[in-house]
Amino acid sequence: MPIVAQSTETTDWVSRFADEVIEASERRAPGKPVVVASGLSPSGPIHLGNLREVMTPHLVADEVRRRGHEVRHLISWDDYDRYRKVPAGIDGVDETWAEHIGRPLTSVPAPKGSSYPNWAEHFKAAMTAALAELGVEFDGISQTAQYTSGVYRDQVLHAMRHRGDIDAILDQYRTKAKPGQKPKQGQKPVDEAELEAAEGSGAAAEDDGSAGSAGYFPYKPYCGGCGKDLTTVTAYDDDTTELTYTCAGCGFSETVLLSEFNRGKLVWKVDWPMRWAYEGVIFEPSGVDHSSPGSSFQVGGQIVGIFGGEQPIGPMYAFVGISGMAKMSSSRGGVPTPADALKIMEPQLLRWLYARRRPNQSFKIAFDQEIQRLYDEWDKLAAKVEDGSALPGDLAAYARAVGTAAGDLPRTPRPLPYRTLASVADITAGDRAQAVRILSELDPAHPLAALDEVRPRFDRAEEWINTQVPADQRTVVRAEPDAELLGSLDEEARTSLRLLLDGLDDHWSLDGLTHLVYGVPKVQAGFSADATPKELPPEIKVAQRTFFARLYHLLVGRDTGPRLPTLLLAVGQERVRTLLGG
Repeated sequence: MPIVAQSTETTDWVSRFADEVIEASERRAPGKPVVVASGLSPSGPIHLGNLREVMTPHLVADEVRRRGHEVRHLISWDDYDRYRKVPAGIDGVDETWAEHIGRPLTSVPAPKGSSYPNWAEHFKAAMTAALAELGVEFDGISQTAQYTSGVYRDQVLHAMRHRGDIDAILDQYRTKAKPGQKPKQGQKPVDEAELEAAEGSGAAAEDDGSAGSAGYFPYKPYCGGCGKDLTTVTAYDDDTTELTYTCAGCGFSETVLLSEFNRGKLVWKVDWPMRWAYEGVIFEPSGVDHSSPGSSFQVGGQIVGIFGGEQPIGPMYAFVGISGMAKMSSSRGGVPTPADALKIMEPQLLRWLYARRRPNQSFKIAFDQEIQRLYDEWDKLAAKVEDGSALPGDLAAYARAVGTAAGDLPRTPRPLPYRTLASVADITAGDRAQAVRILSELDPAHPLAALDEVRPRFDRAEEWINTQVPADQRTVVRAEPDAELLGSLDEEARTSLRLLLDGLDDHWSLDGLTHLVYGVPKVQAGFSADATPKELPPEIKVAQRTFFARLYHLLVGRDTGPRLPTLLLAVGQERVRTLLGG
């Protein structure tokens, strides 16, 4: 049975937003489905920072569904946006892709070797697959399809009729110079980092259109000659909808009837609020780059009224980082995506990272050793949920992580500690039979019957070891004893090894070996192996560290390695005895 987080018993951020969303929906559109929205631009790999654009409304939508309401979660694929730059680090892409800058993303060729028809579809596919694995239900909307089929024709014509009103609103906020332009007196320089942060969100350039000699127009055609958006509207007639434009790129010019013309789009700061009104969006978050004065969300709150709509409830969400990496940017290459994260962690853990933090709290996703600590924390929470001791807010986050209103996500039947599975995967290096043997000996009273019992967690841990742990940190067990080191040991050190070897038979399990390796230095110092830290002098910890380092050197030739109990099980009794001189 799925764990259900009752909103009346929790004070988590998701429940609070669900309360607001339901109230707003009943006021604005009684009897209709609740609409929440996300916007993603497939301009390159859609990274884990962009995932917050989806997970925030998903979690709220799912809570609203749990309460019995019909919900639509829209994801607008901003695939009719212009291709702005050639992202770095994309396989199958070279400098020749620069010739497509200015064209719609759906008119740019996919990377070489891709099975998808264009650039946008190539990058949408990976995100769609990851969202399915994460249990995210959504209605996808291609903005290319919407514009080129004339769905927004009435809205475009309406915006053109009211271009003076739109221009007056935008003019109140035109306080920044454009990228690469020297600020005029009183203007603020544009923050290039802000533009980088916006990538993937569907609003990278914060475009509000421009005024030429014919005045301001909130619509930009794609050129009929070169297909790019390097165009300027030079004339427009409201009565006939006759529009003339010229292209600064290729010199092409033409006159069209906007009431029939479908090769262009509203500029971003007008396009977004138009969609709020058209779709009846109640809830849509935005990144910090859109929430400053004069940015698209703030300005859109005034423009949406021109289209007869209301601004959605729109919490600001903070950046998501990666352990050991700087702030994410799609154009810089090597940015982890949701698909990358799901190769090394289960969907439940990734959902939990987004569910447990309020949208305005930044957090990091671990691709380094920190992932082991995160999994330990997750498993402790699962144990508290199981025994009923979890706090309401933690229980709510857990419930939102393990499943949705539709039911629980598939899970690992026997979720052994991630760090243990990673150590086993490290030591066995793909030997499945050896992995099963070691895992079966962790708990002899409940031996593992097959590797499937610890999947998919084992596979995620193995992938982490193989792709994220540097080669010089991998564990290689010695082929032969270190005769020189063994010969140099004093009597006390040899005694410690003898105590360990004598106890192997009776302690050959994960818990037993843990007790044994920590107990040897205690016994040598005249204490019981069961003595607690409070009963022991501080120097015992020093003796334990010295003992552990000695074992690591004798077994793997380093000061550190996987947890010793796991390592000993992996090496096997016979080989342990050989390497330790027994």
